[in-house]
Amino acid sequence: MDVQELTWTDLDRKAVDTVRVLAADAVQKVGNGHPGTAMSLAPAAYLLFQKLMRHDPSDPSWIGRDRFILSPGHSSLTLYIQLFLAGYGLEVDDLQALRTWGSLTPGHPEYGHTAGVEITTGPLGQGLASSVGFAYSQRRERGLYDPQAAAGESPFDHTVWVIASDGDLQEGVTAEASSLAGHQELGNLVVVYDENHISIEDDTDVSFTEDVLKRYEAYGWHTQRVDWTATGEYVEDIQALYDALVAAKAETGRPSIISLRTIIGWPAPTKQNTGKIHGSALGAEEVAALKGVLGFDAGKSFEVDPEVLAHTRGALERGRDARAAWQESFDAWKGANPEAAALHERLEARQLPAGWEKSLPVFPAGKDVSTRAASGKVLNAIGPVLPELWGGSADLAESNNTTIEGSPSFIPASRSTEAWKGNPYGRVLHFGIREHAAASIVNGITLGGKTRAFSGTFLIFSDYQRPAIRLSALMGIPSTYVWTHDSIGLGEDGPTHQPVEQLASLRAIPGLDVVRPADANETAHAWKAILENTDNPAGIVLTRQNLPVWDRGDGAFGDAAGTARGAYVLAEAQRDGADVTPDVVLIATGSEVQLAVEARASLAAEGIAARVVSMPCVEWFRAQDPAYRESVLPAAVKARVSVEAGLALGWAEFVGDAGRTISLEHYGASADYKTLFREFGITAEAVTAAARDSIAAA
Repeated sequence: MDVQELTWTDLDRKAVDTVRVLAADAVQKVGNGHPGTAMSLAPAAYLLFQKLMRHDPSDPSWIGRDRFILSPGHSSLTLYIQLFLAGYGLEVDDLQALRTWGSLTPGHPEYGHTAGVEITTGPLGQGLASSVGFAYSQRRERGLYDPQAAAGESPFDHTVWVIASDGDLQEGVTAEASSLAGHQELGNLVVVYDENHISIEDDTDVSFTEDVLKRYEAYGWHTQRVDWTATGEYVEDIQALYDALVAAKAETGRPSIISLRTIIGWPAPTKQNTGKIHGSALGAEEVAALKGVLGFDAGKSFEVDPEVLAHTRGALERGRDARAAWQESFDAWKGANPEAAALHERLEARQLPAGWEKSLPVFPAGKDVSTRAASGKVLNAIGPVLPELWGGSADLAESNNTTIEGSPSFIPASRSTEAWKGNPYGRVLHFGIREHAAASIVNGITLGGKTRAFSGTFLIFSDYQRPAIRLSALMGIPSTYVWTHDSIGLGEDGPTHQPVEQLASLRAIPGLDVVRPADANETAHAWKAILENTDNPAGIVLTRQNLPVWDRGDGAFGDAAGTARGAYVLAEAQRDGADVTPDVVLIATGSEVQLAVEARASLAAEGIAARVVSMPCVEWFRAQDPAYRESVLPAAVKARVSVEAGLALGWAEFVGDAGRTISLEHYGASADYKTLFREFGITAEAVTAAARDSIAAA
C-alpha cells in the first residue's frame, strides 16, 4: 500500500477503543493474561494493520507482504485483535477463548498455529533479535532474484515492522542483534519501542534507566521519539505517530526505531500506569469503569459495533488490491527474468535442484581429516549449485570452516575489509562475537523467506544460543547450527572451552537433530540429510582434531549413506573372516568411533566378535522403523558399550541394563587431546575392558 495522508475518522477512533475493551474483556474472562500493553498500544497496532502495512488478510503467506513481529509475545492480544479486525480468520469466539486449550489464541502467538503469526517470539528479546534475520532474508532474496531494481521498485521489497517493549530492550540478545542491524544498514526494518516504563515489578526505574534512543543512535539507527505524555496530559497524538512511522519507512539507509512513550493500560481509571495491569486481569469493577470512560455498555462483554467491523474488514479489499498491483509487478519481473524466476519457484517449493547431491565430495581413505575441515569442503563443493545456502560464523570462520570461498560477504560495500570483500547481497555472514544473536538471526532468515542459513561457533557456546535453538525446534523450522571443537579433543584451550554436558542437553531439546559424524564421508552425508529436511532444525557437531577416513570401497566398512538413518553398522562382527551374530555391540559417535574400531580388532584377537555401530544422530535413528532399528541393534544382543566423550546421560536407552558406557562425567583440562583422552580413560583399551564386562553381565 502506498503511503498516503492519514485519514482518521470517528470509526477509526471507535475501532481503537474497541481494541482496548476487547483486551480487557478477554483477560477478564480467562482470569489471567496481559491486558495493559494491548490497551495502550491499540493505536499503534491499528495504524500498522489498517493504515500502513502491505498485507492481504485473505492470504497470510503472500510473499509480497510486509512482515509484522510482536516481540512482547505476552501481549498477544495486541496481535490477535488486529488479526480479528482485519479479517485473518479470528472471530470474537476466538478472543473469548484466549489462553485456553485448543484455541487459536494461546498465551503467546505461535508460528504455524494462528494465521498471521510470523514467528513464535516467546521469551522477551527473541522477536526483536529475529526480526533482524527477517530483514537479512529480504535483502538476500532481493539480491538473488532482482538485484538491479531501483530501491522500492522490486516485488521483493518489503518492510519488517516490529513492536518491542521495555523488556525486549533489556534483554542482551537484542543488543547483539541491534548492533548488527545498524552495522548492516538495514533500512527495511522499523521498530516501534513501547516505552511505558512498567514491567511486572512495576516502575522500571528500579532496573532500567538508560536512554535507549542514544544507544540505538550509537548502533547506527535512525531514531525518533513520540511522547504522548509531553504536554503533562496524556494525549494520543495519532498524527505524530503516523508521521514518525512514515518517516521510518522512508529511511532506507538505516534501521529505524521510534520510542513511543505510552501509559500502560490507559485509560483504565485506577490501574493504568501500574504493574498490576501489566500481567493480570483488571477486575470486574475496573473493566466496567473502563467501558464507562470509553462510552461502551458496562453490561456487555466483547461488544463490537458491526459498523466498526465492516470498517476494519476493509483491510481485505485493500489487501486484495495491493496484492493485485504487486502481482502485476511480479509477473513483469518473471517474464523478464526467467532464470531467476525458475530459482524462485524452486526455493518457494522447498526443492533442491535435481542431481545436486552429485556435487557432494567423496573423501578417499588414507588421509586423516577433521570433520570441521570436511564440513568446509562440503560447503564449498555444494555452494555453487545451492545459491540458497548461506551463512557464517560468530567470529570463528577459520575455526568453524563455514566460509563458502570466493563468495562476497553480506555487508554494505563500505564495510569491506582487507580480508573480507562484500556487498549488500553477499553470501558470507559475519555475526561477530554474538552467538545468541547469530542463532536468532538464522531463525529470522529461515522464517522470512525460503533460503537456508547456518551459523557457526564452538559447541560449548551453544549454551549462549539455547533460547533461540529451542524456539527453532518448537516452531519446526530448518535452522542449521554448525558447532565445532566438539569435545575435550580441542585440547589446550582447557575446560572452559571443552563441552561435556552439551551433547546430552542439546539432545534433550525435542525436535532438534544433533548430528555428530565420525569421519569426512559421514560429514558429507550429514549435510545432505540436513538440507533435505525442512521440518525441524539441526546442529552438526564437528571435531577440531583429525580423524581417520574409513575405506568404504572394499566392504570392510559400511556405506556412509547410513548416516541419514541415524545409526548403521560401520563394521560387522566377524569370526574366522565371516560375518556372525555379534557377541557385543560397540556404539559410538564422532571422534570416538575410531576407538570402537580399534577395540573391535583387539576383541577379535581374543575371539570376541564385536559389531561397531556408528550413531551420528540419535534422533534420526529413533525415527527409523522397528525392523531397521532391530537390524542395527539386535534385541537379543544384550552386551553393548557406548563410547562418547561427554556425559553418559541418555545412553542407557541404547545399552540397556547389561551395557556399559565410556563417557566423561567431569570437566576437562588443558593439555593436548591425546593426553586428555588417555588420562580420562576414553581409550580403545577402556572400550575393550567395558566390552568384556558387559558380556559377563549379559
